[in-house]
Order: sequence, then structure tokens, then C-alpha cells
Amino acid sequence: MAERVDGLGESGRAVLGRTLRFLREKEGKSLGQLADESGYDKSYLSRLESGERLSKVTVMEDLDSYYGAGDLLVSLWKVARIDAFKDKYRDFMRLESTARVMHKYTPNVPGLMQTEDFAREVLSGPQTTELDHEAVEEQVAARLGRQLLLSKRPAPNVRFVMDELAFRRPSAGAATWESQLTHIEAVARWPNVVVQVLPFAAGIHDFMGKGSLTLLWQLDGSSVAYTEGDSGGLLMDDPGDVLHHRLSYDRLRDLALSPSESLTFIRDVLEEHRS
Repeated sequence: MAERVDGLGESGRAVLGRTLRFLREKEGKSLGQLADESGYDKSYLSRLESGERLSKVTVMEDLDSYYGAGDLLVSLWKVARIDAFKDKYRDFMRLESTARVMHKYTPNVPGLMQTEDFAREVLSGPQTTELDHEAVEEQVAARLGRQLLLSKRPAPNVRFVMDELAFRRPSAGAATWESQLTHIEAVARWPNVVVQVLPFAAGIHDFMGKGSLTLLWQLDGSSVAYTEGDSGGLLMDDPGDVLHHRLSYDRLRDLALSPSESLTFIRDVLEEHRS
């Protein structure tokens, strides 16, 4: 079921589509005229207005500029993108969007650090049909939209602990993988981001085979823990549960390479790949 965002029971995507249509009609433009002047395909624009498709955020930025709407469409897009995720992720995503401190452990490249091409390859499969392709593109757009969290103001303080497995098992073609490694190396140098690599040499740890762990702290000091594995995700706000997972995370962090050692590790993996 789509996320309800207003008293009329409309989904975020429906509200965005209705706003797009309102702005176009207010300007006295047909879909054909808008397509000619914006450079976007007429049928694509029609599906955005009907709420059938979710665009990339850059499309909304272009249309905000076209209509002189400030950041109205981008703001509505940030709500609408949640529709692209399953219900079980939505409460977590709302909390993630307002968190001031994030601690994350993942055995794979986290979605917040994936490039567009890498995300597309990971989300696609060999049996992807044309309809599946559209769903994949929406997932890619939504995933890239989440990454705005890392650069918003004020920027959250984010610490990633990434298993060495994430660097040793590339899930993409050679060029895409090189671009992905380069992006991780760049993000690791951002002032609000810390990346630590958990090496194979650390041995068995608390989250071996359990999936990923995220800890979020809000401005008011409240915190939650979110775990995600093959069986789904679990959001916990009980103080005892959060403390238990915080201690697990602390042990993972203590086993990981230091931030400077991790940056050297990432650069070494990148050079190995290039050679």
C-alpha cells in the first residue's frame, strides 16, 4: 500500500503528480509543449503526472527551475520516493532522514555509498523484463535520493564499518566497480563521514551472517537500532535492545581497521583492481 501523506489518503507519488499537472496547466502548457521545452519525453512526463513513475531528483530540480517553483517539486519528491520502498523500510527511512548521528555496519557496499551504475547492476538480474526494468529504475532513483542525507545541512555524523567482503566480491562490471571504489574512497574523506574496514583477519564477530546493523540518534537524544537480513528488517526503540546493539557495534568498530588504515586499504584495493 502506498504511504498516506495527507487527509485525502493520497500517496506521495500521487500528490507529486497532481502538483506537476497543476503547474503545467497553470502555465497553459500542453504535455507536448512541456516536452519540447524541457527536453523530456512526452510519455515520460505523462507518467510522472499520473503517478505511475518516480523520476530521479535531478528531473524535479529541472522542473522546479522551469516553473520557478523554488524547491517545491524536490520537497514533494523526497516524500514520494518513500513509495518505492516496501512498508517495512518506511519507518526506518523517516528516522534516518532526521538522524544527527548514524552508525552503520554492512557486509556489502551500503546503499548510501553506491554509485548509480553500481546500484543498477546490483538491483538488476539476468532475467529482468521490461516491467522489471522500470521497477529497478525507481529503486535506483530512490536509493540515490537517500544519499542526499549525507550532504544535507546540518550534515549528520556518519560512521560506516564495512566488511572486507564488500571489497573482495565486486558485484558489477570492471568499469562500474572501479568507479564504485573511487566513490567510496572519496566519501571516506568527507568531514562528516568515517569509513572503517572490518578485515577478514578480525575473525568471527557478533554480526557474522546476520546482515546489516544501523544505529540512529536524533537531536533530542532518542535512538533506535535497525537490523536487516535475508528474513527482513527489524526496527527497535526499546532502550535495552538499542544498548545491546550499540555494544555489538562497538565491538565491530574495535575490530576494524582505523580510519586512516581503512583509507589505505581502499586505495590498495583500487590499485589492485586497476592493475
